[in-house]
Amino acid sequence: MSRSITQDMAYRQSLMKYTEKYGVSRAGRKYNRSRSYIYFWKARWDGTVQSLACQSRRPHSHPNQHTQAELKLIQDIRRRNPSLGMVELWHRLRQRGYTRRPESLFWVMRKLGLFPAPEKKKAYKPRPYEQMTYPSQRVQVDVKVVPRRCIADHELRLFQYTAIDEFTRLRFLAAYPEQSTYSSADFLKRLFKWYARRGIRVECVQTDNGFEFTNRFSNSKRDIPTLFEATATELGICRKLIRPYTPRHNGKVERSHREDQKRFYSCHSFYSLDDFAKQLAVHNRRSNNFPMRPLHWRSPLEVTVQYV
Repeated sequence: MSRSITQDMAYRQSLMKYTEKYGVSRAGRKYNRSRSYIYFWKARWDGTVQSLACQSRRPHSHPNQHTQAELKLIQDIRRRNPSLGMVELWHRLRQRGYTRRPESLFWVMRKLGLFPAPEKKKAYKPRPYEQMTYPSQRVQVDVKVVPRRCIADHELRLFQYTAIDEFTRLRFLAAYPEQSTYSSADFLKRLFKWYARRGIRVECVQTDNGFEFTNRFSNSKRDIPTLFEATATELGICRKLIRPYTPRHNGKVERSHREDQKRFYSCHSFYSLDDFAKQLAVHNRRSNNFPMRPLHWRSPLEVTVQYV
């Protein structure tokens, strides 16, 4: 496999060819290089550009490096005690005259390849993404905590509940003063009615594993359905949980939250829950009429109207 030719190597090759033709003195004046520099590379040059590559400047030896006797001692004890820990191995070496620090022992053992090979982990192979084929086939739901710097009253907490249809990217936003399973259930009822008014019946809702959605990771209430899950069953909506600690599986709603941070929360302030709800509704209308590249530069509302 041939090495890549860098710009410096090409420059030195041009210098060497000019030196062969016109001499060292004239090449030094033309290329503004010293004679010693030209002689240095001339001694290395064998006619190929690879010979003009910079070589490693690492020294071949060091005055404090391990001696052959020390290396043999380390290898012998390691061979007799393959499962011995680093500290205990160093302690046994000291009893046999080894005077170096544990850090030096660690580096020389790594260099000699005396550490056991780590177990090969099974590579995680993600499943291919399932493309949605019609509106409301799956709706991603998540909660965004409103930044405190946007709230005038610092004792007030505000939360944005977001639902986005994976096929049309049509979003529904709602404001809540708390992040709980009660708020989640109320939001589910509202989004079901909101999508129904636009001719879309929500079939499946996908959420993360937060306690506002599920008791999956609860120690005491694991088998008890949350109010959100009971409401979904009542409305005939299928529920889907993403893989734990994998927010990219809810990527569309996470991406929309990033756009909200850039276009909405970076330049707005809220004085109460009602004020936040009114401004959020205006932002929701604006975002649903905003053209998007995945929709071939059409807005989510246009795609929804055309499909329905």
